[in-house]
Amino acid sequence: MSKPINLQENIISLCKRRGFIFPGSDVYGGMAGTWDYGPLGVTLKRNIMKDWWNFFVEKRDDMFGIDAAIIMNPKTWVASGHAATFADPLVECKNCHSRLRADKLGDFPANVTKEDLDKAGVKCPVCGKQDWSEVKPFNMMFKTTVGAVESTESMAYLRPETAQGIFTNYKNVVDTQYPDLPFGLAQQGKAFRNEISPRDFVFRSREFEQMEIEYFIDPKTWEPIFDELLGLCHEFLTKHMGLDAKHLHDLDVPAEDRAHYSKRTIDIEYDYPNGRSELMGIAYRTDFDLSNIVRESGKNMEYRPKDGSAPFIPHVIEPSFGVERLIMAVLANSYEIEKDGDDERVILKLPAHLAPFKFCVSPLLKNKPELVAKAEEVYKTLKEKYHHVTWDDSGNIGKRYRKQDEIGTPACVVIDFETLENDTVTVRDRDTAKQVRKSIAEL
Repeated sequence: MSKPINLQENIISLCKRRGFIFPGSDVYGGMAGTWDYGPLGVTLKRNIMKDWWNFFVEKRDDMFGIDAAIIMNPKTWVASGHAATFADPLVECKNCHSRLRADKLGDFPANVTKEDLDKAGVKCPVCGKQDWSEVKPFNMMFKTTVGAVESTESMAYLRPETAQGIFTNYKNVVDTQYPDLPFGLAQQGKAFRNEISPRDFVFRSREFEQMEIEYFIDPKTWEPIFDELLGLCHEFLTKHMGLDAKHLHDLDVPAEDRAHYSKRTIDIEYDYPNGRSELMGIAYRTDFDLSNIVRESGKNMEYRPKDGSAPFIPHVIEPSFGVERLIMAVLANSYEIEKDGDDERVILKLPAHLAPFKFCVSPLLKNKPELVAKAEEVYKTLKEKYHHVTWDDSGNIGKRYRKQDEIGTPACVVIDFETLENDTVTVRDRDTAKQVRKSIAEL
């Protein structure tokens, strides 16, 4: 088995053709940086998010869930620094008036200037000319207004991250749940960033889903806890998402490239089809966020240890996952092509618990009522037990197998004439294409 040379194009084609992911608002010509999840894609996405929640929250006694509002008091983003610093370098081509992210026009730092672009001889990727404006910061938060009257007082933002909803609820959880330190607050939800140049399919989009944990600690213990959480992230990515460890790389981000709030950041990078890039990150945010809340709100954010020792503001370690980037990694890791002479078989080797369907049930022949009736009986039994089960009686059995291989269904169950005699079925494995007889009860 092998990966195709144009892996990303193959994945994009598969996603649209089989109902995983569609371009957003496609019927109206689309909208850059937005994507809609189809029947198979939304199930894959939910399976990934459910597995993350189970691994990091439900199986632990030191984690609590949060589901905060998307639109928050604008003071939130002043305190966090987003209002002042959440910006990308924007440059405009004076010839075709395309607006582009300057640092992505080459290997440039975030503080790239027009002089840097001119010196490097960078040409506009749209029109091919070299005639740049000055580089200006562009704040990526989406603005909106709240209430019936539009004014500066009614202006608010769609959240650019889920983390701040956790920090604003820290005191609520401490006061109601009385957790022992260390403890974590976890949230999954939408975030919005007005990207200058959305690109690479769902990898960089304007609306996306995050899965984040803010783990509150005594600052004296941050290093071993940081290492423990980093290890858990790797365990989740390899053992639960099925990613090949050889394609995962830890980048210890140097101080000059870290976010302003971070004392240490490790980006876990993945070898995507379009090159190695960040899959997720884990950052030691110190007491930056809670101290900012104290400054802006005047509220006390101290934690009072149960042993009666002096209260203090906890520090925070943040593992942050982007769902779309994780989906892209899972798809790239799973996509295989098996060649047999001139024939080739596309296989999406998804981990069974992530696959949109666990089984596909088929009658060997759809024009035989007795086979169809028995297949419907087996389908209903499996559907009741596993839920994620599909039915397929289109075309010949070989074409059905190929379709299910391509969408990642681990097993196909075929009801044939022998089934009518002894209640056994043919079970065909996705990865090996081997077929075995099993009793219906075994399924």
